[in-house]
Amino acid sequence: MDIKTLAKEMDSIVAQGAIVEAVEKFFAEDANTSDYNQVTTSGKAQMVEKMRGFADAIAKVNGIELHRTLVDGNASASEFTFDFLMKDNSRVYWHEIIRRLWNSEGKVIHEEYFNA
Repeated sequence: MDIKTLAKEMDSIVAQGAIVEAVEKFFAEDANTSDYNQVTTSGKAQMVEKMRGFADAIAKVNGIELHRTLVDGNASASEFTFDFLMKDNSRVYWHEIIRRLWNSEGKVIHEEYFNA
């Protein structure tokens, strides 16, 4: 599988705000995630549930900017800035690096988030 093409396609979907759809399309069933707050998920279903809950809490997308995507072998790294107004009137502003490891079937098996 061409990881560069897959990573760019996934990032394009995320940049459009379709985060749940990106997870549904690109995650392997046994994928896991971790972030800089020590929050983890185990399995695609748990990540979809987490992302649905997050997406449902968004009142307004102020912006999603994809800065760049880098690929080396079966690893990709994508730099994003996310800016959301939440339904509770709080603001989520993340500038982060998302590192993904891909399997030979072209699915994400691990995704990790780093505060940029």
